[in-house]
Amino acid sequence: MKYLRQMTIILFFSFIGEFLNEFLPLPVPAGIYGLLIMLLSLMSGVLKVADIKETAMLLIEIMPVMFVPAAVGIMDVTEELSGILLPLVVIIPVTTVAGIGITGLITQTIIRKSCNKRKLK
Repeated sequence: MKYLRQMTIILFFSFIGEFLNEFLPLPVPAGIYGLLIMLLSLMSGVLKVADIKETAMLLIEIMPVMFVPAAVGIMDVTEELSGILLPLVVIIPVTTVAGIGITGLITQTIIRKSCNKRKLK
């Protein structure tokens, strides 16, 4: 019953994102709206991490399985992608390394700032 309640909360934020995507004239995916509203709710204390923790962890654990349909879908359109294969082979590794690098730098900056705050206390 706990998982059902937590999943309902997560889906609620997802539906809010879908609603906003329909009515706001911005080129932002519905999932981003939902995640931002959930983040704001968590930061403001309206929603507690404990209210969604177990289901969120479960969803993170099964996330790789969610990419299988997308990979199969790409295999279905290989003929259409053959014309842009070279740019894809270059862009995918470059953006992957850039994403990992930027994430690492941001994480290091946050960790350093939190360590400095602890030293000052």
